Amino acid sequence: MARRRDRSADGPAEELTVHELIDGPTQDLSGLHVAATAAAGPDADATRDLSGLAPAAARDPGVEATRDLAAVAPTGGAAAGAGSGSGGAGPDGGGRAVVELPRMPAAGALYRRALLGALPGVGGRRGGTIPAVELTVAGVAVDRAHLADYDRVCGFRLADRLPATYPHVMGFPLALRLMTAPEFPIPLTGVVHVANRITVRRPVEAGERLDFRTYATNLRPHDRGRQLDVVLVGSVDGEEVWRGVSTYLGKERTAGGGARRDPGDPPTPPAPSAHWRLTPRVGTDYARVSGDHNPIHTSRLGARLFGFPRPIAHGMWSKAHCLAALESRLPDGYTVDVAFKLPVPLPSTVAFSARPGWDFALHDARSGRPHLTGTIR
Repeated sequence: MARRRDRSADGPAEELTVHELIDGPTQDLSGLHVAATAAAGPDADATRDLSGLAPAAARDPGVEATRDLAAVAPTGGAAAGAGSGSGGAGPDGGGRAVVELPRMPAAGALYRRALLGALPGVGGRRGGTIPAVELTVAGVAVDRAHLADYDRVCGFRLADRLPATYPHVMGFPLALRLMTAPEFPIPLTGVVHVANRITVRRPVEAGERLDFRTYATNLRPHDRGRQLDVVLVGSVDGEEVWRGVSTYLGKERTAGGGARRDPGDPPTPPAPSAHWRLTPRVGTDYARVSGDHNPIHTSRLGARLFGFPRPIAHGMWSKAHCLAALESRLPDGYTVDVAFKLPVPLPSTVAFSARPGWDFALHDARSGRPHLTGTIR
């Protein structure tokens, strides 16, 4: 256990046990499951079948064990609800069974069970296909106090209009529920968030309730493992107003040994528009407003378990902060596409650049190494 101690506002959170530090979704967990399981205790259940949740409105989907998606996936033809909008049949052309949850899941319980499922003899082998299932939650309200806190942490103006990245935070526990199912082809432990695309159809106001749905698609090989996309859609009164597509990489050993391609010399970074000095508070504050308490972002202890000498910033914070810098010039509807490159260590100084068109990027202020590249169209 790391002992508790007082710390300055800029100091990383390093005073908790590993179990206390783990309380939310994650980006890369592969080095942590043994320590987390030892701390979790004997009553942390293994991940199980999702299908029993659909008729059980009284159950808490964040506490109830996750069940087998294969039991609700259709064996052929269109899924139930396939004719409603684009929800039943995805861009990959497959039908999906629709499982409606009574409320948004609690991320912490799902996350801990995912860690247990990664243990040898507990989690079992992953499948080679994407479960043909879509999870939905209706009528999710915006907490205005939480929205204001998120705006402050990410640098947005305080307003009732939701930043483009905020629905991602609202709906991510639903996507996490999908990703923690045992049939999901890439285990949550070890997954790396490599890209994110958000499409804003129209402005969304804080007084509107959102219906969320999520599904996975486009499982494909990668030279370091396998990639897939997790789609999260927000709708108001049947109208799609927001869509996010997160690309995740599951690292795996390949037959060829996983040799990396030579990337060549990195391009010269563009002239910076601003320099941002980032303290460890970036990690702890964003963990608070996003629910992503992965200790690689909040603790030196957690970061060292993954081979990082100090905490690293959340990728979605970096994206949000870049959008906040451009906020006054964004149209009502647009798509913002981001590729996450090298982690941003905390503390550090990063250089932000933006060009009309819009192309933007984050680089290390000293070395010019890329952290993020993005476009707005």
